[in-house]
Amino acid sequence: MKRRIGILTFSDGREYVHKDLLDINKTFEDRFVKQLEATNEVEVIRSREIIWKPSLAKKESLKLAEKGAQMTVFNYAVWAFPHLSVIASKFAPGPYLLFGNINPKYPGMVGMLAAAGALDQDGTSAHRVWGDIEDKEVLAKVLSFIKAATAKNELRGQRYGLFGGRPMGMYTAVPNVDLWNKIFGIDIEHIDQLEIVEQSKKVPDTDAKRGREWIEKLAKKVHYDCKQLTPEKLELQIKSYYALKKISENMELDFIGVKAQPELTEHFVTMDIAEAFMNDPYDWDGKKEPFICATEADSDGALTMQILKLISDQPVLFADVRHYDAEDDFFDLCNSGEHATFFAARSYDPAVNMAKVELYPESFYFPAGGASVRHIAAPGEVTLARLTRKDGEYVMSVTKAEFLDFGEEKNEQKARNTQIEWPHAFARMKVSPDRFLANYGSNHIHGVYGDYLRELELFCEISGIKFKVL
Repeated sequence: MKRRIGILTFSDGREYVHKDLLDINKTFEDRFVKQLEATNEVEVIRSREIIWKPSLAKKESLKLAEKGAQMTVFNYAVWAFPHLSVIASKFAPGPYLLFGNINPKYPGMVGMLAAAGALDQDGTSAHRVWGDIEDKEVLAKVLSFIKAATAKNELRGQRYGLFGGRPMGMYTAVPNVDLWNKIFGIDIEHIDQLEIVEQSKKVPDTDAKRGREWIEKLAKKVHYDCKQLTPEKLELQIKSYYALKKISENMELDFIGVKAQPELTEHFVTMDIAEAFMNDPYDWDGKKEPFICATEADSDGALTMQILKLISDQPVLFADVRHYDAEDDFFDLCNSGEHATFFAARSYDPAVNMAKVELYPESFYFPAGGASVRHIAAPGEVTLARLTRKDGEYVMSVTKAEFLDFGEEKNEQKARNTQIEWPHAFARMKVSPDRFLANYGSNHIHGVYGDYLRELELFCEISGIKFKVL
């Protein structure tokens, strides 16, 4: 879905001046709307009138809220009475972006700064961008804020499903319910993992068989070993995937985390198939929206992934920081079979990705057995991030990196150095290994393709969270 933003253009509070400036204001508003909607990422909800008196500031702001705007742009092309912006801020959907157009014959910059100062005085947070909206760099700045602001707004009222409790003693995987509510407005629903087992029993065998045959047809290879990985165990994993989807739908969950270890991995089946395809933009039933699912019930990890998804509109990686390879200067990001198959070729066509995916029998860590979804992440620029807590406060740690491809033979060698049956992302970070390991506060890390440093920084600014670039 496109991000829905409202726009209010402000004018002089004297009626005769406002009427004289009406065409100028409309021209600049039209240019702004045209450029944003041309990106095909944004739907702009316009006020019916240019704001020049207090009653309009209130009425048009309320209309934006009624029409579902997720944030509001305050637009300035001429001198505008600043109290109109203050009044609008009490009713228009936040967060707020103050945009100052280049219009030197009229004091639009003065109007924007006067409004910004007034909002600062009463404690209303507002971000500022100034320039020509037809300039690509200016448009990029506006879009970055829109993505950050709408992501923050979309989190409010969402529900997170936490299956199981703390995994293997990991404090960093446990959520702080109070902070989630206070900062993000997210509700946490605790669910016993038995629900997955029981719901799996209700999945028709025909659905599980269809999924297995689809995987066998498209995957590079399924390494059945008649012990840890059999067709029956693979079908049980597929049933657990359907179970998670059904429970999430029935309980109205927006993203989830599954403990898995040790109960399910020792007595039922591993969750790797379920976790990978929950995070994918497709399955054997067709295209779908990626649904964030974090393994090991890593809740702050799931929250980080949800933020990255809302900002980037992409599937999101979940991995361990497994090993640093000094020879080729990269970190091997590797965790069970949790990586979405999307990362195998960075394609939205399942056939392209699955041609690079192998299903391996699970290792001795998981005696219940099942398949690990194994591949090497496609090369490209990535943004890696993680929400951590330090002394009761959230910190977003971020670093830019590049996923590497050494060619099939060397990729296999590097994978065997750690764990051949698990998926890998070979990440060369834009930070020294010593600095990273001295400052990063989790064993898990998350990422998306592309550069989203600016969007994450703005998200943290809006949310009141510390932001740290490594």
